[in-house]
Order: sequence, then C-alpha cells, then structure tokens
Amino acid sequence: MTPKRENSLPRRDEVSAGGVVFRLRDDGGFDLALIRTHEGRWQLPKGWIEQEEPAERTAIREVREEAGVDAEVVGPLDTIEYWYTSRYDAAPVRVHKLVHFFLLRYLGGSTDDHDHEVTEARWVDIDDAEQMLAFKDERRMVAMARDALRQVASEPGVDDA
Repeated sequence: MTPKRENSLPRRDEVSAGGVVFRLRDDGGFDLALIRTHEGRWQLPKGWIEQEEPAERTAIREVREEAGVDAEVVGPLDTIEYWYTSRYDAAPVRVHKLVHFFLLRYLGGSTDDHDHEVTEARWVDIDDAEQMLAFKDERRMVAMARDALRQVASEPGVDDA
C-alpha cells in the first residue's frame, strides 16, 4: 500500500488571532507574556476567531484565557500564514491557517491564572522571548513588537505605556 501524500488529505481553512503582550519594567525594559503548550513549545497566545468576532477581540480573549492577563490593543502587527497537518481529528486534515497578531498593552492579571490549554504562562524579557519561541514567524512578530515599542519609547508620555 502506498502512503497517502500530504496534499491529498482533506483541506480546512482556519483563522485565528493572537497577541504580543508587553509590560514596561521599572528599568525601562519590556517583558512579554509567553505560553508553553502541552507539546512543550513556547508560543505567543492565540486562538480561533469565533463567529463574527473581530480579530482584535479574539486576541484580547485568547491572551486572557491562555496567558491569564488582561490587555488592550495598541495596534496590528502582521498576519502569519502557514500550512500544517492536524492529527486531532478522526482522520488527518491539511490545514491552511491565518493568524492575525496584535501588539497588546498589559492591564492586569497574573500569568498564574492561565487555562488548561497551556502548561505554563510567564513574563519573559523581550530579547529572551524572541530566542525562546518555537516558530520563526512568531519570532518575527516579537521583532516587529520591539521596533514598535522602541518608537513608542522615544515619544512623549512613554511612562503611560
């Protein structure tokens, strides 16, 4: 029997949203909220957009659920597009995924208050976060967030960030 080729699998489209959540430290540096999955990967919090839910609202909701913190949207970062094979269904499915990422400002809450979908959530220095993330595209989101935060840091009123 010849093994099935990946591109012959049934296909599904998924759209998610997530956030690069930052908080300003007393020393002027930035921490980001990261999550660790049950597979052991460090990732940015993200999840499926529910029916008719705006992507920004999804990012805020998923950050609350997965990282345990409340945040507000500062602005959009970028959209990641990728393919993967889902083996969570009864039969494997080829998934085309779009994830809209936003820069979010921490408002409150604790990373200890994450849900069961993740094994750990924690605050990590922005430079360390970029190194810890499992996926290249998510590391790119952190680099974009760093550039945006540098720009904000140079503007008046940065202490409000």
